[in-house]
Amino acid sequence: MTPAARVQAAIDCLDRILAGAPAEQELTGWARRSRFAGAKDRAAIRDHVFDALRCRRSFAALGGAETGRGLMLGALRSAGLSPDELFSGAPYAPEALSEAELAAGRAPAPGAEAGDVPDWVWPLLEAGFGAEAAEVAEALRSRSAVHLRVNTARTTLEEAQAALAEEGIATRPHPASLTALEITEGARRLRNSQCYLDGRVELQDAASQAIVDALPLRPGMKVLDYCAGGGGKTLAVAARGGLSVFAHDAAPQRLRDLPARAERAGAKVRILTTGELEAAGPFDIVLCDVPCSGSGAWRRSPDGKWRLTPETLAATQEIQRDILSKALDLVKPDGLVAYATCSILPNENDVQVQRVADGAPGWSVTYRNFWDPREGTDGFFSAHLQRR
Repeated sequence: MTPAARVQAAIDCLDRILAGAPAEQELTGWARRSRFAGAKDRAAIRDHVFDALRCRRSFAALGGAETGRGLMLGALRSAGLSPDELFSGAPYAPEALSEAELAAGRAPAPGAEAGDVPDWVWPLLEAGFGAEAAEVAEALRSRSAVHLRVNTARTTLEEAQAALAEEGIATRPHPASLTALEITEGARRLRNSQCYLDGRVELQDAASQAIVDALPLRPGMKVLDYCAGGGGKTLAVAARGGLSVFAHDAAPQRLRDLPARAERAGAKVRILTTGELEAAGPFDIVLCDVPCSGSGAWRRSPDGKWRLTPETLAATQEIQRDILSKALDLVKPDGLVAYATCSILPNENDVQVQRVADGAPGWSVTYRNFWDPREGTDGFFSAHLQRR
């Protein structure tokens, strides 16, 4: 495909996404319908689409319209490129720009539009970051780095780096966690690399790893990952060794890949249904990586930024409080409950934890930390609650 044909394909995908189609579903569907497209074509179109979704409001302002065509025109203008060569009207290329399109477009307004967030989210960012809200929003407008967790039950960080380098994947340690590597070259080779296939490394954001690093894990402990999802943090806990590790999720289908992942990683994990929790407990530590807005990972999933509403955020906060309150009943008398979100919104973080702690006699918050997306990770928050 020519560069212009890739732009037109991105325009078509964006129009369907703007009409309501989930981004991943649309890109997968396009690839299946377009067998002529090679791997580089699919990657380029995906990059176009995700860049446009990350910067949807500012690109729409620059391009003069919140359409696929307007977003791609805005993307070119944002990059300081002339659109004439790509919007040429040649076969498979976008139609040539009209006089109205050439005249349209303006600089995005400061605040929510320039920061590429919904208007109602902007006050929440200002509440959490004050004058630095624009910097945080800016950090979420760019592509995210690819981080790996080295499975220390199988290898060392240095050995993993060397093995990956032999397969053309360059990495460097990430300061957020002692087990974290950041891929600097060859990220697209990872899925087929032997180091990944045999469980020596896993895809996991460095801040997500740091949440596990902060847990006071000791040999002999019983640890429950209460909202395990795909099991990334479960496996990070299990890699420490000497622990009895349990995983649970209210939606059991999310755990379907965990047994295979655990076997590949050489980890022992027992999956619990909701009905089995009480009998399997009490636990020394219960980790609650709760459902959240996902705002800390909007670089990776920019579609979620535009699907989030005040109503869904409020409903999610109710779920968070319910999970955290139930988790308090699952730990031993001297146990610890760790709360975590992939969110940059204070309503889901400090506000939630303090509200639950204030309503739970004998419990206090003993640890808080926020991993800022400006420091090269996703935006994560974690806090520990422990009986006084």
